[in-house]
Amino acid sequence: MMPKQILGLLFIFVSLGGCASGSVAPDWQINVQGATERGIEAYLTGRTRIEESEFVRARAEIARTGDADLIARVELVRCAIRVASLVLEDCVGFDRISQDTSSAERVYADYLAGRLQARDAELLPPVHQRVLAGGAPALQTIKDPLSRLVAAGVLFKNGQADPAVIAVAIDTASTQGWSRPLLAWLQIQSKRAELADDVMEVARIRRHIDRILQTSR
Repeated sequence: MMPKQILGLLFIFVSLGGCASGSVAPDWQINVQGATERGIEAYLTGRTRIEESEFVRARAEIARTGDADLIARVELVRCAIRVASLVLEDCVGFDRISQDTSSAERVYADYLAGRLQARDAELLPPVHQRVLAGGAPALQTIKDPLSRLVAAGVLFKNGQADPAVIAVAIDTASTQGWSRPLLAWLQIQSKRAELADDVMEVARIRRHIDRILQTSR
C-alpha cells in the first residue's frame, strides 16, 4: 500500500496496493510507492536532483492509469514536502490538473496554500482540523512526523507559527534527520531572536545551523 507518511498527508483511505483484499499489487503501484518514498526522503535531506528524478518516475507510472486523482496526489505530496520546508511557492503541478480532480484533492491543495475556506475544513482529517483551530498543542497529536511538519508549515503560511510551533517543527525535523526543513525553521527561529535583540539565542541558533552545514559538505 502507499507509504504511511503519504497516507497521513493525503488521507487516502483506499489501499492502492490491494493489501486489504489480499491481491497482488500491480507493478505500477509498487513502483509509485518506491519512487515517492525515495523522492520524499531525497528532498527532505537536500538531494534535489534525486527528488526530481524519483517524482518524474512516479508520475510516469501513474500516468499509465490516466487517473487524475492519483496524479494529483503525487503532485500534492511534492508540494507538501515543500510547505514542510517553508518553500512557499505555487503548487504548479497540481494546478495543471486540478479541474479534473475531486473536491478532497482541491481542498487539500487549498490547505497547503493557506487559503482554505472555513466551510471546507471538515473535508480535512480531524487532526488537521484541530491544528488549524488549536495551533502548536494540536500539532503534537499528529503522530506521523512528516504530516506534523506539513501542518506546521501551513500554520506558518497562515501567520500562526508562534515560538511553540517553530520549536515543534525544529524538533521534528531534527529527530528525523531532515536537514532541509530543519535549516529553514532554524532560520525563522534566528530571525525572531534577532528581532528580540536576543544576542545569545542568535549565537546558539547559528552554531546549530553551522553544525548542520558542516555535516552536509
